[in-house]
Amino acid sequence: MAELEYNEEDVLKNASLGDHDAFGQLYERYVERIFNYVYYRTGNARDAEDLTARVFQRAMNHIKNYTDRGAPFSAWLYRIAHNLVANWHRDRSRKQEIPLDDLPILPSKDDHPEKTLVRSQEQEALLRMIRALPSERQNLLILKFVENMSNAEIGAMMGRSEGAVKSLYHRTLLALREQLESQSLNLEGE
Repeated sequence: MAELEYNEEDVLKNASLGDHDAFGQLYERYVERIFNYVYYRTGNARDAEDLTARVFQRAMNHIKNYTDRGAPFSAWLYRIAHNLVANWHRDRSRKQEIPLDDLPILPSKDDHPEKTLVRSQEQEALLRMIRALPSERQNLLILKFVENMSNAEIGAMMGRSEGAVKSLYHRTLLALREQLESQSLNLEGE
C-alpha cells in the first residue's frame, strides 16, 4: 500500500477551516521540534511541556488567521514559541524559584568523579553564556545545533538572508570562544 504524500499547503488550508484532524497532523509534524526549542530556551522539561502545549493551543486558536508569507509554517510556530518563552523569562525574573525535582545527571560507573565534575561545570558555564546571549543569537544556536537546520532554513525562519545567518553565526561563535578563553584565563589567574 503506497503511503500518502504529505502536502502541507492542503493540510494548512483544512486546518484553517476548522479540521481538527488536519491540525493534528501539523501538531504531530512539529511538536518535537517546538518542544526541543522551548526546552533549550528554558532548561526545564516541565516548563517546556507547558509552553509547548500553549504554543499549539495558541496556533490552533489563530490558525484561521495564518497567511503564507513565503516562510515555512514552522516559522510561525517558532515565532509563537519565541514570544511565549520571552514572556516566561520576563515573568520568571520577577519571582525566582528553584525547582526541587531538577536532579543532576548522575555519572556512570566508569567516570571518575573529578572528570564528571569538571565536565558538568564546563557545560553549566557554556549554558550560562548561551543563555546570556541576545535572544536572536540563542535562537540561531538552537536552530543550528539542536534542530540541525541549514543556514538557508534558519534564514527563512529568522527573516534574514543566508549570508546574514552565516555572519551572525560566525560572530556568535567568536564571542562565545572569547568568553570561554577569558573565563579560563580568570580561573588560571586565581
